[in-house]
Amino acid sequence: MTLVKICGLREPAHALVAAEAGADFIGLVFAESRRRVSVEQALVIVRALGGPPVAAGGGADDVEALLRRKRPLVVGVFAGADAETVNRTVQAVGLDLVQLSGDEPWDMCDALSRPLLKAVKVKDGTSAEEIIAVIRPGAIPLLDTHAEGALGGTGRPFDWAVAAEVARHCPIVLAGGLTPGNVGEAVRRVLPWAVDVSSGVETDGVKDVEKICAFIAAVREASA
Repeated sequence: MTLVKICGLREPAHALVAAEAGADFIGLVFAESRRRVSVEQALVIVRALGGPPVAAGGGADDVEALLRRKRPLVVGVFAGADAETVNRTVQAVGLDLVQLSGDEPWDMCDALSRPLLKAVKVKDGTSAEEIIAVIRPGAIPLLDTHAEGALGGTGRPFDWAVAAEVARHCPIVLAGGLTPGNVGEAVRRVLPWAVDVSSGVETDGVKDVEKICAFIAAVREASA
């Protein structure tokens, strides 16, 4: 069953809708972004979802063990922050996982106190072999569309055939241009461990509860 991450949430009500619809992960952005949340805003969302974090290892199996706690896991999205800053935010908010979306080195995962998703930005023409060559143990790769100067939320997909080849090598999170209308096909073609969406479930830059529910339902149907 492909897991679902709804990212860039800023309102507790939207987080609760995603949870009720069956989201596995809730993404809170602490990097520079129009979706950025403060520690105080993040705390409100985490408390609305309920339950303290539990430390775990860094692999997909460890994260799936956390998911059996029956609430979405909260992922803090960072870019350019040092390990000390990330760990401090993890403790202050009660994050379950960390996502690094900047140019942080892979070995930074050794200094973090939570399981890690590490973004890999895929350019036009990038091969699966090139992506596999940069992946290191200790983090789950999140493949997203490269856009100069952007951390994510481009609304554009990359070559899913490349993603499918990487997914045969290791568990991946697929991001980039996913919507309720195309995510079912993406799941069937790529067979990712998880999918990640932000702008694809928004209307006029605001999270849309109908799109959130439709996105999760499409993933569940495609991966049943």
